[in-house]
Amino acid sequence: MPLLTICVAVFVLTLVLIWGLRRLAPSVSLIDVPNDRSLHHKPVPKVGGVAIVGVAGIVAALFAPSDYWPLLFIAGMLMAVSAWDDVRNLPAGLRLATHSIAAVALVVLHPATSWLIIGLAVITIVWMINLYNFMDGADGLAGGMTVLGFGMLGFASLGAGMEGLGVLALTIAVATLAFLCFNFPPASVFMGDAGSVPMGFLAAAIGYLGYLGNAWPYWYPALLFSPFIFDATYTLLRRALRGERVWSAHREHLYQRLILAGWTHRRLALVAYGIMLFVNVVALIALRLHGAEQIAAIASTLLLLVVFFTLAERHLARMGERARG
Repeated sequence: MPLLTICVAVFVLTLVLIWGLRRLAPSVSLIDVPNDRSLHHKPVPKVGGVAIVGVAGIVAALFAPSDYWPLLFIAGMLMAVSAWDDVRNLPAGLRLATHSIAAVALVVLHPATSWLIIGLAVITIVWMINLYNFMDGADGLAGGMTVLGFGMLGFASLGAGMEGLGVLALTIAVATLAFLCFNFPPASVFMGDAGSVPMGFLAAAIGYLGYLGNAWPYWYPALLFSPFIFDATYTLLRRALRGERVWSAHREHLYQRLILAGWTHRRLALVAYGIMLFVNVVALIALRLHGAEQIAAIASTLLLLVVFFTLAERHLARMGERARG
């Protein structure tokens, strides 16, 4: 089946499924009720992730090689556990154990030739799972990162001859684009942990598999998702240096602080999309460059993120940043 037809089918199926799940959400307790750490003010169904992972996973299983079925099974397991967490608020230790088991399972199924790479892969996967979850807290933010990041992974996979990986990445991007029809500010549906957790896993897993298959160098997937990586890591280090419990719930990510200081969700999403698009385009161009030109492209992108974060911090200081949640 032509890839365009597959993508259209994924888009339509995801739209229909989210529409239906949104009506069922109250009966299965998949409602995000605002609390003192929330950035929204009314209950919102958190069923988007179930639809994205469900539709993209089934379609990818039908059209991608069976080699990727274990990967889809792991992502489905993470979705199921995280959906239960959306309903019951599971202990942090159980969630972390599940994330670690998923990371280890992937590298066991697809081992690298170096123990160093295997260890770094496990750490990276667990961190990506959690940082994606941390960054899913504003309307349209995680959805935009998913559409662009997975879209670029898909195009690069197809260009490198890894069609199965490309189909998987593009179906996730297209399903998330349908989700954005409900999640772009003002959001009427959230992704929930059932979406953000498997999305983080799949971002790292596809990046790792593409690296093993020589579709791209190690830096490519990291650069694609660098806006999320930068914010989550920057916030973690910032809290650690102040002696705070880095894993406790908070509202100190840069995107959260900007909204608390007066930015609208729409303004934040549009600014973030601009940065994400620039970073992703440069990453795709840098993939075709070599030597000093490639290094310059990567360095300039990272410098842009540093400049943005510096300007954002100054902006918050001038506005008199409100008390942290």
